[in-house]
Amino acid sequence: MAVSRRISAPADAAWDVLVSVADWPDWGPSVSAVRGVDRRIEAGSRGEVRVAGVWVPFSIETCDDESRRWTWHVAGIPATGHRVESVGADRCEVAFEVPVLAGPYAAVCALALRRIERLAKRRPTDEARRDRSE
Repeated sequence: MAVSRRISAPADAAWDVLVSVADWPDWGPSVSAVRGVDRRIEAGSRGEVRVAGVWVPFSIETCDDESRRWTWHVAGIPATGHRVESVGADRCEVAFEVPVLAGPYAAVCALALRRIERLAKRRPTDEARRDRSE
């Protein structure tokens, strides 16, 4: 099952929000803190998220910058997949792939998608970063 939202931000900005662990507490309603990963996730990254005051281990199973998709296990259990697809220069679709048994979690994902949009709209794109460095 997928929960998705089209947002008015470039795909690279939305992807950066999804893979930057410093942003997880800002968009993830159930995540209050992250430790064990310095900046960005990659396949094989391991760390912990604090959920309801409890530290829970996670592992990043897949993370592909080209396809803009990552999956993880939380407490050893397959959890949501995350993906970003460009639908134009300044628009993209962000989706969570939710396991069928976690269907009620879709409401949490919908809130997260609204927060991701807010963060991505404020994120400088790679092109804007290049322009500033020239």
